[in-house]
Amino acid sequence: MSIHVLYLAHDLADAAIRRRVLTLKAGGAEVTVAGFTRGRNLLEDEAGVQANVLGTTSDGKFTQRIGAVAKASLDIKGRLAGVRKPDVIIARNLETLALAGRAAAVFDRQLPVVYECLDIHRLLTDEGWKGRLMRGFQRHFGRRAQLLITSSPAFIENFFKPRSGLDLPVMLMENKVLALGPDSVPAERMPRAPVAGEPWKIGWFGAIRCAKSLSILTEFARRMDGKVEIVLRGRPAYGEFDDFARIVAEAPHVAFHGSYRNPEDLSRIYDEVQFNWAIDFFEEGLNSEWLLPNRLYEGGLYGAVPIALKSTETGRFLARRDIGLTIDKATPDALEALFNEMTIDRYSQQFSRIAAVERSQWVTGPADCRALVAKLAALKPDLRSPAEMQAASTLQS
Repeated sequence: MSIHVLYLAHDLADAAIRRRVLTLKAGGAEVTVAGFTRGRNLLEDEAGVQANVLGTTSDGKFTQRIGAVAKASLDIKGRLAGVRKPDVIIARNLETLALAGRAAAVFDRQLPVVYECLDIHRLLTDEGWKGRLMRGFQRHFGRRAQLLITSSPAFIENFFKPRSGLDLPVMLMENKVLALGPDSVPAERMPRAPVAGEPWKIGWFGAIRCAKSLSILTEFARRMDGKVEIVLRGRPAYGEFDDFARIVAEAPHVAFHGSYRNPEDLSRIYDEVQFNWAIDFFEEGLNSEWLLPNRLYEGGLYGAVPIALKSTETGRFLARRDIGLTIDKATPDALEALFNEMTIDRYSQQFSRIAAVERSQWVTGPADCRALVAKLAALKPDLRSPAEMQAASTLQS
């Protein structure tokens, strides 16, 4: 069954948006995207994808984002001019959920809406009036949604069930690596221990938004005096740091190598490191404790040993599979103790455990893409004429 999806995206510069669009296309859907930009539109050169810009938003500037959403809402009909009527609308994050009803009204008020929420913003968990207001907005705009897509069981158990006020069927889609062909899944990996005199390398890839992690890693690298190197790649949220470029430039044994394409560059960048930083304090005690980040799956697929906190959902994920390195507290002292005891044999054992995990644990394959599109198609109302339905019924009988 063919299906046309209108995907409302909060950030067209987010690699995860591109990955979801490619997932939908691989599942057989036609996809039209409408979203906000915070940098380069990663879909502007994507073949077969129409991407409509709704406006510009900024990281960390919540008031500005509300204004951009309100402005887009007033002119949503004009901004979707030329878009063919979709069968379903997916709204990524609360800001586009606020637009979903208006977007549906452009075509058909009965269009099904799916709420995709892969991060729980701290304002949604605030116990004061701001949090109550934000949860009220979520309930209001989510009242016409028919499905919730989220990426971690802990989001469901700690927020959506007890606190969100939403009562929706849930589809769990973990942040796995998109692998659509036999060549996209790596061949058997080999341990890549450093040769004598070279440092251990810890990769921190993806959304770099945690000032506390940067502080811990730079101090740790300074203490290790060349025995460990920190490799940063991805998209820094510059507003979260006092001066990201200066901090990295002044930190010994720390290097930032810019952005990369996901999934095209994953094999290359993970092959350069032995360990994978899977710790995040951006929403400490809340979202950071509940999420299962993209880098967990990327590193797992490409054989980088993850480093995580025991108390988090990521730590529990690793513990259930008996893989990775987990620590009680993320401090320079704890990391120093961990790596002072690191040997080639210990690393090789950790690598072997990662390599033994079934690869379906790390990847979204073609069957998963088709399952997602089938789930969305099941929400689509039967818009056939009575004559067409009667003809279909006759054929079935």
